[in-house]
Amino acid sequence: MKIAELAKRAGVATSAVRFYEETGVLPSAARLANGYREYDAADLARLHLVVALRRLGLAPVDAGRIAALCMEHGEIDRELMPLIIGQRDAIERQRADLDRVESELADLELTIQAAGRARLSSEGIAVSADLIGVLFVCTGNSARSQIAEALLKDFGDSDFAVSSAGTEPRELNPYTVAVLGEIGIDWSAAQSKSVTQFLGQPFDYVITVCDRARQACPIFPGDHNSLHWGLDDPAKVKGTDEHKLEAFRRTRTELAVRLRPFVELARKARRETALAN
Repeated sequence: MKIAELAKRAGVATSAVRFYEETGVLPSAARLANGYREYDAADLARLHLVVALRRLGLAPVDAGRIAALCMEHGEIDRELMPLIIGQRDAIERQRADLDRVESELADLELTIQAAGRARLSSEGIAVSADLIGVLFVCTGNSARSQIAEALLKDFGDSDFAVSSAGTEPRELNPYTVAVLGEIGIDWSAAQSKSVTQFLGQPFDYVITVCDRARQACPIFPGDHNSLHWGLDDPAKVKGTDEHKLEAFRRTRTELAVRLRPFVELARKARRETALAN
């Protein structure tokens, strides 16, 4: 086959093949009597290997060396296996990151819709100077909902009245206090609370923060805008203290990502309602 066909079948430009030959990554094919280079199946297989190795992040020379060893031995060289494993791990991390971003975007879309409902439901009604009421609900009220309450009180300043509660309240997790302390929030005096003490109390927003996949979140009764932010439970992470702290830090970060736009949207909805009345 000619160089143009070789490049096309390998999914690269003709200039790339010439570059690999000039730099010694690929051996130069023999020239025919008419001056054209002729390539065979072995050349195509070697080029495929080089291209695959380059996509794994190898430099051209290293890709050429390992491809040559693979062609010589007729099997994947052992130097290549750690690279393949590493690439697979990187792909899994990218998938997890994409899933997280998709979840955050979905939560943001629902937050925008809830803020719109809050504005529309108050049209034609005199708006008082009351604060924006928010209740965070999870199962134990020991980690996720407590972190959410602390962050919203910090982000929202004096515009929000914030509480948190659990359907089966447990003792406040010490890692919750630790990761909040890292950002200057003293949460050591906080206590877990039951949702029953908030029944009948009006809220603008009730936000559940349970894991979508492993845990069913409660439905809080009453007239309010409901949101669900699915978060993994950091208290379920096993391992060293540092591993557990990292899990709680991730929860803190994920909640901060959701809360910052929520604060602005809730404020905007309240202002628009006030202007309309």
